[in-house]
Amino acid sequence: MASVLKKRRKKMRKHKYKKLRRRQKFLRRKS
Repeated sequence: MASVLKKRRKKMRKHKYKKLRRRQKFLRRKS
């Protein structure tokens, strides 16, 4: 069970990074 939770956490981290990258692109366009 613990290994499954670790895998899920890794997926969530990747998803968060994708959102951050999108925000950075939007900020660059606005500036």
